[in-house]
Amino acid sequence: MIEVATPAGRIAYGPVAASDVPGLLAAGMLQGGAHPLRLGRADEIPFLARQTRLTFARCGIVDPLSLPEYRAHGGLRGLERALTLGAHAVIDEVTRSGLRGRGGAGFPTGIKWKTTADAPGARKYVVCNADEGDSGTFADRMLMEGDPFVLIEGMAICAIAVGATQGYVYTRSEYPHAIAAFDAALRIARREGVIGPHVLGSDFAFELEQRVGAGAYICGEETSLLESLEGKRGQVRAKPPLPAHKGLFGCPTVVNNMVTLASLPMILEHGPDAYHEIGMGRSRGTMPIQLAGNIRYGGLFEAGFGVTLGELVNDIGGGTLSGRPMRAVQVGGPLGAYFPPALFDTPFDYEAFAARDGLIGHGGVVVFDDTVDLARQARFAMEFCAAESCGKCTPCRIGSVRGVEVLDRIIAGERVAENLVLLRDLCNTLKFGSLCALGGFIPYPVISALTHFPEDFASPALPRVAAE
Repeated sequence: MIEVATPAGRIAYGPVAASDVPGLLAAGMLQGGAHPLRLGRADEIPFLARQTRLTFARCGIVDPLSLPEYRAHGGLRGLERALTLGAHAVIDEVTRSGLRGRGGAGFPTGIKWKTTADAPGARKYVVCNADEGDSGTFADRMLMEGDPFVLIEGMAICAIAVGATQGYVYTRSEYPHAIAAFDAALRIARREGVIGPHVLGSDFAFELEQRVGAGAYICGEETSLLESLEGKRGQVRAKPPLPAHKGLFGCPTVVNNMVTLASLPMILEHGPDAYHEIGMGRSRGTMPIQLAGNIRYGGLFEAGFGVTLGELVNDIGGGTLSGRPMRAVQVGGPLGAYFPPALFDTPFDYEAFAARDGLIGHGGVVVFDDTVDLARQARFAMEFCAAESCGKCTPCRIGSVRGVEVLDRIIAGERVAENLVLLRDLCNTLKFGSLCALGGFIPYPVISALTHFPEDFASPALPRVAAE
């Protein structure tokens, strides 16, 4: 989609291919002229009009590498206020806002920061987890390419709060454009004094660097990420000690998801109450929900917590792209549960999803129509775990391989009832015996498939043909 700023507002055209550009220019696109691809005012398009854009408010609006444009749209006001408030007041405001980790665990950000701030140590670190590896997720990439200064500002605010002088952004290697954009933004921020020995002219010093991963999904787990940052093999650490007490290079460290850190400038600029009044229950503020898979209108939809799964995939997403009935939705990446239409009344809320044996994760929503075979999807979950396991703990390393074998027997129709009992027992071992969330959460897609779609496990699996 192309947006053109005109006296009548931002006029959108799309979907635009390179071959459409000459015709659009000839039709007066730069003045908002008529054309079959003209969509009208961008802020009146239903997919965009229904959003509550806070964290992503500047994406697509500003030149991502223009610091003056960033400032003109409210940038750096939160950091300026944080420098005035001081560490304790910043932590208090973040705590009052109700902000929770957007990486999946939903841990209260203020509590994590206070733990790090109170931990003894001459040197402390801030680490951004931008190793976005979940299926159907692209929020980190959008921010790094579309508004990289918001992450720099958010990390500087965090550093003020916990007393850190050095920060690292750990980015997945599959994002070359995001890596290049963020490196360029870092150079500009350093040159203009946003980071460096005197942040915005103050006595506070904060340096920030980007590090690129090597493609391991497990490095999205915070302790594996720290091991990788230290130049070691990405393997999970046993906890305790928590990273807040003993993290990067043995020092107290805050590890936050990228969206968590990018939410901070708005909170500090407008105050915690403005953020807290959005959402529901203990889930406050907005969540970037990423709609993908077999869906008519895919993309990033930022909304306050509380919107239901059915609203997201049917009203906002427009149903399946194939036009067939929707059979399952997986929320939370490859470790997320499969929800049938009967659970589409579930509100997007950490506790609501947990109550139905699901998880929000990084906000990825992947849609499947009625041709999906959930037994094979369950097998894929185990196969994924076997491929991505760091190998440190036995349940994940060996249990996932055994899981693939058991599901292969079920799919082939061999002693199905006995193998289903074995599969449930194996999932129980993985859930409670694994060292980290990779092995611990793999049972979610498997058990949800067994619970809500038992018919897919009942007989030898021939290629699934849905009823017309």
